[in-house]
Amino acid sequence: MLRRWLPAPVIGVLTVTSMFVWLMIWGVAVILSMAVIKLLMPVPRLRRALSNGMVWAAGVPWVRGNSAIYTMLHGRRTAHRLDAALDRRRSWLIVGNHQSWADILILFDAFGGRTPFPRFFLKRELIWVPLVGIICWALDMPFMKRHSRAAVAANPALKNQDLETTRKFCEKYKQQPITVVNFVEGTRCTEAKRIARQSPYRHLLRPKSAGLSFMLNAMGEQFAGMIDVTLVYQPSRRSKLWSFLCGEQSAVSLDAKVLPLPAELLHGDYADDAEFRQHFQDWVNQLWADKDAKLARIIGQ
Repeated sequence: MLRRWLPAPVIGVLTVTSMFVWLMIWGVAVILSMAVIKLLMPVPRLRRALSNGMVWAAGVPWVRGNSAIYTMLHGRRTAHRLDAALDRRRSWLIVGNHQSWADILILFDAFGGRTPFPRFFLKRELIWVPLVGIICWALDMPFMKRHSRAAVAANPALKNQDLETTRKFCEKYKQQPITVVNFVEGTRCTEAKRIARQSPYRHLLRPKSAGLSFMLNAMGEQFAGMIDVTLVYQPSRRSKLWSFLCGEQSAVSLDAKVLPLPAELLHGDYADDAEFRQHFQDWVNQLWADKDAKLARIIGQ
């Protein structure tokens, strides 16, 4: 472990450099080359085979390579807790709190090889990030178009664009194992956002239920269960992402519990059935209240 002998910023630079080189090897040489062939391939069966090949390249060599980089530079992670065995032949829904872009790297590290390759709902703007955006597109990550309240008020049709993206994504993966990650808060939680949005929780933003309900309506019976993930970072004067890359988060707390999905919430009209919508929101709010209490216990506040 190099972190014992090198300053944290040097570890951060080495981590970013190593991850970039590894991403170039597997992202460009393997995934993107297969993506180009897929675009030109007219045979649906071969296109599906190429898609599966890209997912394997990302889910096995790339994730394990990143894990090896973390171990070499940061040391072994010591605070990952999972209360149940997982079957990578089944589909899973991961629901977690969202604090940093490092959340995604940590979830890949924690669940790589234990569940099907995770898919994240990403902001549309990320598709323009060099290399990363095109790889996420090639791996069928769904990109969401976030609109301001003013834009939705001016054009109500915009409100349904994210639901339509979710519908297409769910339809595509209805017949094969997948892990879907849903950050229900919709954005990274900061203290400023928590106060500005008048969140009733001490460590979380208000959860957004509509997209989650739509997903469960489309795919709920496919999921073997919901993995409730609670992430807590170690205190640092640096941003959480940079602190993670600098090796300061080897003891980050990841608490994961497998919960059953309530059968009565898998089918219902969230948009037009007020009783169902209230019942679904009550379930999500209770989940979030429990998570907030768990965060308070872990943090000690």
